[in-house]
Amino acid sequence: MGLLDGKVALVTGAARGIGKAICLKFASEGADIAFTDLVINEAAEETVREIEAYGHKVRAYASNAADFAQTEEVVNAVLADFGRVDILVNNAGITKDGLMLRMTEAQWDAVINVNLKSAFNFIHALTPVMMRQKGGSIINMSSVVGVHGNAAQCNYSASKAGLIGLAKSIGQEMGRKGIRANAIAPGFIDTPMTQALPEEVRKTWIEKIPLHRGGTVEDIANVATFLASDLSSYVTGQVIQVDGGMNM
Repeated sequence: MGLLDGKVALVTGAARGIGKAICLKFASEGADIAFTDLVINEAAEETVREIEAYGHKVRAYASNAADFAQTEEVVNAVLADFGRVDILVNNAGITKDGLMLRMTEAQWDAVINVNLKSAFNFIHALTPVMMRQKGGSIINMSSVVGVHGNAAQCNYSASKAGLIGLAKSIGQEMGRKGIRANAIAPGFIDTPMTQALPEEVRKTWIEKIPLHRGGTVEDIANVATFLASDLSSYVTGQVIQVDGGMNM
């Protein structure tokens, strides 16, 4: 018996990285998987094949998560294909870093729209569904910079802080309907993006971490599985920092 047997999960921005790891972990625990990405390319198709190996239903959907109308269309397609959605993971995200003095309006808007507005879009579309089902788990993928801020990432930090406020507010609004909403705040996670950093930068980060290593995408997926499952049935409106103690 898996922790997510009989559940359907929808994960945004999940062709690779943390989103993919969450999909694979959820599938290993018994869930059927719907996931979105901006385009369905070879990476997304490979993710589908890896999920299929667990023997569960899976489908990938091309979607600009920042587009309200597209989100409504995708959610309707998922419901037509799967019949229900029990778990929503708002994982879609981008970065366009820069100091405030040099940041353009376009850089600000792009990050806020993809990282924060996308979560509003999917929550708006799915809360009526979860209300009819009398339950559901919403997980917003935030960041430690959404808790503590970070220089040259004002747009990213603001979007990730917004995801925390959104989760807390939805948790308060929807608790009586059996809908829980929480946020995960990853720290320094070992991904292709962080692997591309200069070795000195990586060493500096790791020296700040009490567990003395970068996190893995599986570390994030494990916490997401807890929040998606009935193990966390009395947990809502919380932010779990998965950062090896970097910001304790």
